Parts: sequence; structure tokens; C-alpha cells
Amino acid sequence: MAEPSPTAQPPLRIGTRRSNLAVVQAEGIRDSLKKIAPDLSYEIQALRTLGDKDKSTALYNFEGKNLWTTELEEKLNSGELDVIVHCLKDMPTKLPDSCELAAIPLRDDPRDALIVKASLPYTSLATLPQGAVVGTSSVRRSAQLRRLYPHLRFANLRGNVDTRLAKVDDPNSEYICMIMSAAGLERIGLKHRINQYLGSKDGGILHAVGQGALGLEIRKGDTKMRDLLGRLADRKSTLAGIAERSLMKTLEGGCSVPIGVETEWLESGDLRMRAIVVSLDGAQSVQDTIDMNVQNVDEATALGQALAARLAKAGAEAILNDIVANRPAKE
Repeated sequence: MAEPSPTAQPPLRIGTRRSNLAVVQAEGIRDSLKKIAPDLSYEIQALRTLGDKDKSTALYNFEGKNLWTTELEEKLNSGELDVIVHCLKDMPTKLPDSCELAAIPLRDDPRDALIVKASLPYTSLATLPQGAVVGTSSVRRSAQLRRLYPHLRFANLRGNVDTRLAKVDDPNSEYICMIMSAAGLERIGLKHRINQYLGSKDGGILHAVGQGALGLEIRKGDTKMRDLLGRLADRKSTLAGIAERSLMKTLEGGCSVPIGVETEWLESGDLRMRAIVVSLDGAQSVQDTIDMNVQNVDEATALGQALAARLAKAGAEAILNDIVANRPAKE
């Protein structure tokens, strides 16, 4: 057998969480990289993060810890990984000083989706009966849905996609349905389980910042990786993602506070961003929309900051401060 060439390049090491969805996403990036850099070899390393290890604690009780990123970033910084593939919505808006966001590829459907227990006939949120239990670990989803559908009940539901589906479909479980990212379901071949898409024009709720998009994280200053991954970047997805992250960073919100957002590119070329901040019980809410001509990262950042300032002035800051001050005690 021929000895490997001493000049052979080491593989490009792609880090990801260990869930089925995360690995599928990393494989998609690997396949895209193979097309633009077929001379390189690739290796996927999947790790369990804090959020994967603890599947019972409600997300809001982690108090802003970087549930899905810290362990991967440690390996990135030590040189054991070259790039991490994240769901953009799981990436903190402030990255470690040693890391940077290299690229946001073309975004998939950012909306949330309703999945009803397989044995039940309901087809939409509006058809659910009084007291129906909706499974979700997201306070953003439950707060917006409490506001729109006060007759529903909500129960914490954690775990990977297959685990959550099994819990909902269990005839003995209390869950009538669950809410999940449409993109996540579509990426692992479960689009057929979606009963209703939940955008502002259909189900009425705004999605999470960055939902439906991937974020490719590298060591700061790694120009070789930045240039390579930059070839996967999608301009409109990137500018929309940066605008959404700027909104959240300015409001100082994380995945455990109820900030919903929606961005769309208009025929005029402007980027429209709408956002909502809702109290946990759904009783108070502030929402607004801004259209702005966005051509670059600075303008996208400015759009997020401008909308955040308007929301804060209208009462969003008070709602968020109240949520932080009255966060439920850990179980």
C-alpha cells in the first residue's frame, strides 16, 4: 500500500452538535465545500454541548449560558476544528473575542411550524380545542401564542427532533401538538409532518432571530477559512441575518426571551424588518416595522439598532426588564 504523501493536506475539520439535524446541516456544508474546493478532504466532528446534555431544564433557566456553542468554540480555539456549523439562531449575538462569524449561506424557510399528534385531526392552531397542550421550550413561541390563542396551554418539550416527535405522538402524552422550526423539519425529511406554517401572514407569530439560517464560525483572523467559506455566503441572507442579530443585541435579548422577528426583501430593494416583544403571559406586547435601504453590513446593523430603539421606547425595554427580574426559579 502506498504511503501517504508527506505533503498531503490535513482534512478540513467541521465541528457541529451531535443531533441528527446538526449533523445533516454540517454534511450539507461539507458537500457545498466539496464543490468549490474538491481538492480538499473533509472531516465532521460532532460533540454533545451543554444544551444537548441537559434535556429537562427549561431553556429560560439556563440564564443566558451559551448552550450550544461553548464546547465547540473551545475546540475551535485549540486548533482541533477549522469551522463550526451552527443554527444561526443558536449563536450568541456576542461571540468570544477569539472567534468570528465567517459566512451565512442561503437561508431556508425561517418560519415556525405546527406538528399535530399523528392520531389527531387538527390542522391548525385555530382548530385546537380549549386547553390543548402545546409542546415548546421557547418562551418566544409560547408568549406570542398565549397572546393570540389564550385558550391554549403550554408545556416544556426538550430534546432532538425525533425525541420531541415521539413524545408528541405518544398516545398517552399530554401533548396535542408542538411548535418547531420549519427548516429543521425540512432538512431531515419531515416536511410531511408540518400541519401549518406559522409566519405573520398565516399563523401569526414571528420567528426567532436567525431562524432558518446557518452560521459558519471560525477563529478570528483565519483569512484562509474566511475566504473559502465566503464563497458559500448569500448576500441577502447575510444582511437580513445581521440586521436581526443587531436588533437582538441592542435589546440585549437571548434565546430565552420572547423577541420575534421577520425580515423580507421588497421589490424596491429595501429590507423590511418587523419585530415583536411580548410578556411571558402574552398580556403585553410591543411591535413595529421599519423599511430601510440596506446594501452592506453597517446598514444592516443600523436597521436592527433603529428598530430596537423604537421598540424600547414603546415599552419593550420595560417588558424585558420585568421578565429578567421575575424569571422563574430553577426547579
